[in-house]
Amino acid sequence: MTRTSATTRICRACVLAFACLAAHGLSVAADVAVSAHSRERVPRYSHIFVIIAENKSYERIIGPGTRAPNINRLAERYGQASQFFAEMHPSEPNYIAMLAGETFGIQDDDAFYCKPGMQDKWCPKAGSVGYVDHTVPARSLMDQLQSRGLTWKAYMESLPEPGALNARWPDPEHPIPGVPGQLYAAKHNGFLSFQDVQADPRRREKIVDFRQLDADLRSGQLPNFAHIVPNQCNDMHGRDPGPDVPADCLKSATDALIARGDRVIGELVQRIMAASLWGAADNAAIVITFDENDKDQRRGGDQSCCGSDPGAGGGRIPTIVITNHGPRGIVDSRPYNHYSLLRTTEEAFGINEYLGHAGDQRAGVVSMAPLFAVAH
Repeated sequence: MTRTSATTRICRACVLAFACLAAHGLSVAADVAVSAHSRERVPRYSHIFVIIAENKSYERIIGPGTRAPNINRLAERYGQASQFFAEMHPSEPNYIAMLAGETFGIQDDDAFYCKPGMQDKWCPKAGSVGYVDHTVPARSLMDQLQSRGLTWKAYMESLPEPGALNARWPDPEHPIPGVPGQLYAAKHNGFLSFQDVQADPRRREKIVDFRQLDADLRSGQLPNFAHIVPNQCNDMHGRDPGPDVPADCLKSATDALIARGDRVIGELVQRIMAASLWGAADNAAIVITFDENDKDQRRGGDQSCCGSDPGAGGGRIPTIVITNHGPRGIVDSRPYNHYSLLRTTEEAFGINEYLGHAGDQRAGVVSMAPLFAVAH
């Protein structure tokens, strides 16, 4: 199959303008490029599944010789955003950005309930200068979907029960024999950061574990928007050495950790594609992305684009888009980030409101239209 670069379908000046945008901010030429690209609308989608992995750079995952054959196969066959960036380090702000277009000043992995000055084991940064309340009162993608009668679920592997408010599970006070500690981490669950979710048990019930994902895939009763996060052994994050932590879950065993996560992601994609909705006439998409790159192993400074906070940057990360009716073999080299993905999701569901930086077109935030286009 011949790979087609999406950038060949726009003028060379636009490509250069977007490259400049990624490195230096928006220029006059980039304004023109953004305006032209903004006219490319994402077609309507009935289902979008977003699978998030952890802490790996583009170079560690994409290309020959990596330990991620499933992700590479999907990138080759379907489409990839080759210049996709995270907002910042560490994990938590990126998960929040995916859902509301902002990081809201959160710069750490403290628990969703933490407040400035709070004394709590899961709020270790609470005494820091500039620390903010980690409960966010803002409007989110969940609000947008529900206001339009659309459904959503967050599938969190190893979550102890639907809507659980645990910061970690299993935690040191509640070990489970034979199970590594802290497989589930709320820092990877951006949904709990929102006040409307914390306060509403009906919304929290939409945050479920992978047993519910299994049941929903079997029944075909899947939400319009599904946010899927494997546990810390299966998302390439890894754990420190400890009781019951397998060798391929150790943070230090990078190649084995990537291979394990790649198998899990490949299986998830295969199971979604086996669901009846994938063969239906309605459009469906699966997005594989990461929260941030491996900051401890990166070379050079942080990288970012498209409305990220000044001085921040979460680095270049792999992002793959798989569609049931879209074009094949696409490499889109426009700069994108999680704000771009949120904007794309909003457009795909017919939402004309852009949350936060998802609407920051002058900063280069545009929809990922070439990767979600429908083949004719």
